[in-house]
Amino acid sequence: MTTQSNNNIEDKYIKARKKVEELKGFYYNLISYCLVIPFLIFINYRTYWDFHWFWFPIAGWGMGLAFHAYQVFVNNGILGKGWEQRKIEEFMRKEEDEKRWE
Repeated sequence: MTTQSNNNIEDKYIKARKKVEELKGFYYNLISYCLVIPFLIFINYRTYWDFHWFWFPIAGWGMGLAFHAYQVFVNNGILGKGWEQRKIEEFMRKEEDEKRWE
């Protein structure tokens, strides 16, 4: 019983650590966005202001940032992490039921 509780604690720790790593990655991405985009606007302003090319990196990186935020904060939808966990548990229950009847 002690081994199982240790494994449970270890699994929870690994999941929590993975979540923290995802959050850290998102925040690094957000900080980079907030630092680089104004610099790109400045470069565009100082070089050739008639064509506002800085909108392209704002839009592209912004969409990537939005997807990253969705993955970190919301992703419990149809094919999210919650779905994966439920499917894994479902398959494990089915396998246990099949072994029980063999």
